Order: sequence, then structure tokens, then C-alpha cells
Amino acid sequence: MPEETIHESEGSRTRQALATYFRRLANAFGRGEPAPVDDAGTVTVDPGDEPAFEVEVEREDGTVSLDLSMEFDEADGEVDADAAASKAAFELYEDSAEQWRWRLVHDNGNIIADGGEGYSEKRDARNGLDSVKRNAPGAHVVDTEKDEGVPETGGSDATFELFEDNAGKWRWRLVHDNGNIIADGGQGYASKRNATTGLRSVKANAPGAAVEETED
Repeated sequence: MPEETIHESEGSRTRQALATYFRRLANAFGRGEPAPVDDAGTVTVDPGDEPAFEVEVEREDGTVSLDLSMEFDEADGEVDADAAASKAAFELYEDSAEQWRWRLVHDNGNIIADGGEGYSEKRDARNGLDSVKRNAPGAHVVDTEKDEGVPETGGSDATFELFEDNAGKWRWRLVHDNGNIIADGGQGYASKRNATTGLRSVKANAPGAAVEETED
């Protein structure tokens, strides 16, 4: 059978973006699930239980290359070039006060995240949701009730904060390194477990979610 290229991408990435990408692979492999190899999550690879793996570092004419190669029999694993990108979609809309907002709506109809504020320009609202798409997958989760410190390194410029509000409800917010809250769950949960499940849904579904302009 002739060689077939199923997916290929190239370009520059920051160290943080690389960490996010490899963490997505590691988390999926660790759970025994197919791993998304593209940013939208539309191409996934399941390498089976014990694929061949090779690491090669080369230097030539002042350039260093690091090649990571994995190989497995199709019978032992699976490649899906038409995987579902997300079980949610971003809705971009103008509210009754003529402010632009976004919300992340799950296929079941639940709003699982929103920006928490309105923007005077559609472009700013879009930049806000794009920041969530970039930063949610690799963001660390910090339980503020345990006074945990924020890890110094990671694959994101933001951190999920899990906390209990004054009414005894558990909530989460996604806080950028600049201190801005770029997303929250918009609701309180009866338990920490439910709040954690909610933010994990955002981590999983935000990267590949389509953006749709709707009416409020």
C-alpha cells in the first residue's frame, strides 16, 4: 500500500504552547484514550498498548532537530481523521445593552463557561474567547481553599482557580497571568467534585469548539 499522509502541520510555537500540546497527548495516553494530534482535535491517534517509540537529536550547520517518532500496526491501534472536535460551541452575541459577549454552550444545552463581562467591540469579545481556547486545555487547577501555590511552569498563561463562595457554593474561574478573569462557570455547584467536572468539560471542549455568531 502506498504511503498516505493523514495529517501534517508545521510552524513555530512557544515553550508554553509545546507544553500544552504534549500534555494533551500525555493525558489522553494516560487515560487509555485516543489523543488529538491537531489543535482542533479533529485528528486522533490511539497507538495501542506498546507502540515503538524513537527519539533522535541531530545537529547540522548550526541547527538542532529533535525528532519524536511513534510507530504501531494499524491492527493494534487506530487513527481517526474525522473525530469530533468538541461537544460544545462558542456563541458570540450582542446583549440588550449592546455589549458583545461570549458563552460556551455544550451540546446538551448547558452553558459551561462565559466571559463574565461585556465588550464594546465584537473583536474584543472574540479575542477573549480565543484566549480561553488557547489557555484552558493546559491550565493548572489550583484549589484556593488549600492555599495552593501556582506552579511556576506549565503549558498555559492562565490558571483555573477552584473556590467556595460566601453562599457555600463551589465555583471555578480561569485567571490569566495578568490577573484578568477570562472565563468562569457562571454558576455555583453543590460540591467541589461537580465544579471540577465542570471546569474539566471546559478544558476538554474549548480548544476545538466552533464559534457561532448568534442573537441573544
